[in-house]
Amino acid sequence: MRDRTAPHRRRRIDAVSVALLFPGQGAQRPGMLQALPDSPAAGAVIAEARSACAELQVTGDLDNPGQDTVTTQLSLVVTGAACGRALVDDAGLTPAFVAGHSVGAFAAAVVAEVLTLREALMAVRERGESMRAVCSGRPWGMAAITGLRPIVAQKLAEKAATPKEPVWLANVNSATQTVLGGTIPALTAAEELARRDGARSFERLDVEVASHGPLQEPTAQAVRSCLSALPRREPAIRYITNVGGRSVNSAAAVHDDLASSVSRPVRWYDGIRLMSELGVTCTVESTPGHTLTRLAAVAVPALTAVALDEQGLRNTVAIARRHL
Repeated sequence: MRDRTAPHRRRRIDAVSVALLFPGQGAQRPGMLQALPDSPAAGAVIAEARSACAELQVTGDLDNPGQDTVTTQLSLVVTGAACGRALVDDAGLTPAFVAGHSVGAFAAAVVAEVLTLREALMAVRERGESMRAVCSGRPWGMAAITGLRPIVAQKLAEKAATPKEPVWLANVNSATQTVLGGTIPALTAAEELARRDGARSFERLDVEVASHGPLQEPTAQAVRSCLSALPRREPAIRYITNVGGRSVNSAAAVHDDLASSVSRPVRWYDGIRLMSELGVTCTVESTPGHTLTRLAAVAVPALTAVALDEQGLRNTVAIARRHL
């Protein structure tokens, strides 16, 4: 893997201080595609996505995915890619980094030009179908804990888990926010322990599957197999991994993260802090939502964290340009 953080490369990273962030499942809402920026690049992404989904025989409504995890994940990738292209191709932003939370990483890979949109949608369809199959027959879910340190959340998950009712630490989003994945009975047990330990909130997420844990190892293998047949394109923008929160700049490293992250915890907090250490002063979050913007602002208060949903394309670009 090429080292782009060596001293002779440092000036380039420091000079370009904007990072694009792409949300994952849980951020979805009806009408996501209708709320996209009105730009030529975003429109082209939507048209390409509809054509690709027809070829892939995706029957769900991308603009209103409901509870279907496959359509939801596809819609989030399309939305993220459209926003990213609007910012880069139409608005002329030159981000130093891209980072996607969970399935949002596939949108990041498209914007970084590691995957084409069609390739990303093909891999995400495989990902979603495998996740759904793995979780079929039992009630699974995920829940966000606020107010406890990650080590405390990890220990309470271990305490709540049983061989028949597993639960695990799935995301480390900040110093005091984590997400658990597991069966519904295990999450119920974990909630009781979390509240006993002083958690401020324990919120069930709007997902029908449990991810980022050992349950999804078959999904990781399925995604890896799908990606192995694709060309290796070196990233045009540095990519922050879900696994470990690392900065990478090789196609192999991006492909590995896209596959393996579904069965391992997302280290989002580490990734945001690393971007700041590497010179990022502004983050721009794709629609839908603003959760990643809030997390960035908490993790690194000195960052200017902007959400397209809140500022719109014109204001977002104006704010980001001040950091270029």
